[in-house]
Amino acid sequence: MHKKSREEIKIMRHAGSIVALVHQEMARVIEPGITTEELDKIAYDIIKKNKAQPTFLGYNGFPASICASVNEQVVHGIPSKDIVLKEGDIISIDVGATWRGMVGDGAWTYPVGKISSEVQNLLEVTQRALYKGIEQMIPNQPLENVSGAIEDVALEAKVGIVRQYGGHGVGQEMHEEPFLFNYRTGSKIIIKQNCAIAIEPMLNLGCDEVHTLADNWTVVTDDKKPSAHFEHTVIATEEGPLITTKLLD
Repeated sequence: MHKKSREEIKIMRHAGSIVALVHQEMARVIEPGITTEELDKIAYDIIKKNKAQPTFLGYNGFPASICASVNEQVVHGIPSKDIVLKEGDIISIDVGATWRGMVGDGAWTYPVGKISSEVQNLLEVTQRALYKGIEQMIPNQPLENVSGAIEDVALEAKVGIVRQYGGHGVGQEMHEEPFLFNYRTGSKIIIKQNCAIAIEPMLNLGCDEVHTLADNWTVVTDDKKPSAHFEHTVIATEEGPLITTKLLD
């Protein structure tokens, strides 16, 4: 678990604010009729305008600046001119920005027009799980507390928990140790002061099980029911959890 210096935290907050700018614009432009390729171009332009690099672009060969995952797609959806959003869809936008060598990583799931009350509840539950997990990012406490807080929200709401994917350390690299499960595993890892974790619950309207499509990227639910994904980069500080992926004051 890599502790961050004061300067690194400052840089990560700036990188995270660029991620937040992308999400601010996503919330404005997502509507029926837009393609996921158009969303990717918008995100790329914002990141470059702010003198940062799209962290995802080229990462292990990924061909875009955002992951755009629609409905039953959980994570790693590839933007395409052929994917046109329609009324009632949901879309998870996951984006990373690297500025001065440090990474901000954040995801949000957006409704496209009016969605069903059942799916709206899934979004609210997953967002609540994220913030309950963030509350537990306290130095010298078990990382398992974060996992458990997310699991408790999911179990109470009776939604599926994606078990093959989860959160992770973040900083100079997009994926650093430790891995963060979204359920209890008995881990004995202790949260270090000034460590940074991308906390990202992925919860499903149906079953837990997921699989990867033939493109070797897009992860979908086995039962084809919708999945929601919310993520913030969070630093465990003496003063409490610091969310870096939000707009700077």
